[in-house]
Amino acid sequence: MGKSREPFVSLLLYHAFKWSVVSPMLHVYFRGRIYGAQNVPKQGPLVVVSNHASNYDPPIVSNCVGRPLAYMAKEELFQIPILKHAIALYGAYPVSRGTPDRAAIRAALKYLAQGWAVGIFLQGTRTSDGRITNPKRGAALIAAKAQAPLLPVSLWGTEAIEQKGAVIPRSVPVTVRIGEPIPAPNSTDKEELEAVTQKCATTINALHALGR
Repeated sequence: MGKSREPFVSLLLYHAFKWSVVSPMLHVYFRGRIYGAQNVPKQGPLVVVSNHASNYDPPIVSNCVGRPLAYMAKEELFQIPILKHAIALYGAYPVSRGTPDRAAIRAALKYLAQGWAVGIFLQGTRTSDGRITNPKRGAALIAAKAQAPLLPVSLWGTEAIEQKGAVIPRSVPVTVRIGEPIPAPNSTDKEELEAVTQKCATTINALHALGR
C-alpha cells in the first residue's frame, strides 16, 4: 500500500467491519468455537502463523486474535473495485506474483513497526484437509528480523466452507484453537529458522488433530 494508514480512522473501520460482518458470520453462521484466546499477546510485534484451507481464513483468524492483523494478498485482488477496499480495511497488503520475497518481508516489517500483528499462512497455499505438510521459513524469518514471537493458530473445518461453483459459503462448524507463543529465532541462520518453522507446524497440526 503506497501510503501509511491513518491510525484512528483505519482502526475504527477495521473494528466496524469486524463486529458488523466477520464476528456475526463466524459465531452464528459458522457456529464458531474459539479456544486459547488468552494466549494472544495484547501488544508488541506478533507474527500469527496458521494453516490454510479457504479464502475465509484471514478474516476468521483476525477476528479470533482480537487485535489488528495484516495479511499479504495477491496484487490482482486490489484491482477489483469493491474487494480492494474491503481487504485493505481488514489489513491486507498487496504482493506481486513472482517478486522477490523481500518485498513481502518489507511490507510485513512495516506493519509490525506500526503496532499491527502480521498473519502468515505457514504453508503459503491452501491444503485440502487443513493440515500443514510443507511449511515455509518466511514467517520465522520475519519473526527473527522483527524479534517478534510466533503465535500458532489452527483452523478446523474451513476446508468445507467453499464448494466449487457455489457463490454462497456453506454453513459448516468452524473451530479455532490458539496455541502458546513460540519465541522468535535468535538469528536468521537457516537451521534455526527451519527448527522454529517445524515447531510451528507440529504445534498447529497437533491443535488441528483435536478436532471440533
